[in-house]
Amino acid sequence: MRAVMFMFDSLNKHMLPPYGCSWIHAPNFQRLSQRSVTFDNCYAGSLPCMPARRDLQTGRYNFLHRSWGPMEPFDDSMVASLRQHGVYTHLTTDHNHYFEDGGFSYHTKYNTWEFSRGQEGDPWIGQVQDPDIPDSLSTAKLGDLWRQDWVNRGYMTTEDRQPLAVTVGRGLEFIERNHKEDRWFLQIEAFDPHEPFFTQQKYKDLYPHEYDGKHYDWPNYGVVTERPEEIQHVIYEYAALVSMCDAYLGKVLDAFDRYGLWENTMLIVNTDHGFMLGEHRWWGKNIQPLYNEIANIPLFVWDPRSGKKGERSSVLAQTIDLGPTLLDYFGVPVPADMQGRPLLDLEANKREAVLFGIHGGHVNCTDGRYVYMRGPSDPSNGPLFEYTLMPAHMHRLFEPKEFEGMALAGPFSFTKGAQVMKLRGKTYLNPYGYGTLLFDLQADRGQGGPIVDPAAEGVMSRHMTRLMREHDAPPEQFERLGLSAD
Repeated sequence: MRAVMFMFDSLNKHMLPPYGCSWIHAPNFQRLSQRSVTFDNCYAGSLPCMPARRDLQTGRYNFLHRSWGPMEPFDDSMVASLRQHGVYTHLTTDHNHYFEDGGFSYHTKYNTWEFSRGQEGDPWIGQVQDPDIPDSLSTAKLGDLWRQDWVNRGYMTTEDRQPLAVTVGRGLEFIERNHKEDRWFLQIEAFDPHEPFFTQQKYKDLYPHEYDGKHYDWPNYGVVTERPEEIQHVIYEYAALVSMCDAYLGKVLDAFDRYGLWENTMLIVNTDHGFMLGEHRWWGKNIQPLYNEIANIPLFVWDPRSGKKGERSSVLAQTIDLGPTLLDYFGVPVPADMQGRPLLDLEANKREAVLFGIHGGHVNCTDGRYVYMRGPSDPSNGPLFEYTLMPAHMHRLFEPKEFEGMALAGPFSFTKGAQVMKLRGKTYLNPYGYGTLLFDLQADRGQGGPIVDPAAEGVMSRHMTRLMREHDAPPEQFERLGLSAD
């Protein structure tokens, strides 16, 4: 038995042919859908990047207790469990957040790992002289990140030098070396189609359009202020990168065909979250309500045990289910602290509702029909604390001043008896200004406007409270949202 997970970052479900997009060129995603089960109601758990990856490895939500950060000493790692039970694990990735202060303890769980450099301002190529950055970017909010990205692009002038090509190429090499061996797990993890939407001209040529505006393939997170032609140009830039991702997905599918892997190799194709491309007048993620363009994510699974292909599933699935699914597939016991469930079990015993969110943002709940976004009851968005033994942000460790007022708390049900640091909370946004929102997806799939329905809100708030209790949410999370823990 073997398994391959091909994970993309910021892959929009609504931009893929299997989910109804008719204009984008992505034939291999359609080919994949014909060879697998396509999940219609898969939702992110914790956002953004590293919180989602902690969900994946630990099988439980990150966002209720802390923000961005490394794996914790008490975490159950799906990858580590596979290794302990004789499954060889390998990661090939170009996702540079694994190699920063806030993500350093994820990739070390694998037997072996490879890193392709150059994505999104990765501090890779050392160049003292400033690159020739287009005027439209010279004062961008992203500053040094833009500068380094432009340096890196100078060394990725051909497709074979782009990190996506290198990452997938190394994954294919692993398959070629090991396709006759048993009990291995390969994770091919691509940073694309995450911004910046940088790709080669042949993929851009799939989307011809007239545009003579500024260089624009990296929108700042925020409210849309651009002209319609600029918005459409960015959408085409994203589409071109999705088409490149599709081409490299095709290479993996070709390897499955070439080596006969469909018979005894699980294939999972997934993402961490989506990305707003002007919908609801927003760019990006993290700072706005988590509309379905962000939270309702694509998932394709080929499981040779069931042999199901060309089918669709309506079960509520999440990123936290992928770790337990892989453990179950290899016959490895699922740790008791994992709250996710193997996908085969979900088919037989469907769950009622799921949570998703960003630490300090709305706590969101969906039952597949309604999406309930519960905002804070106080303008201060408090009380809010982080609980961790690994105090790190994305690019740096916590500063000494951030430990002021630190206390020990817990243990929580999942910390293996260990107390943790209780620190003042840090968040991307204060969602108070958006209020509490309720959407009926049956009547309004595009979430065009929230509804007022006290009965539905009562049902969803009870789902939310129950799930928060099951995940041992800290008491102040209930207080922050104006919910009773009972």
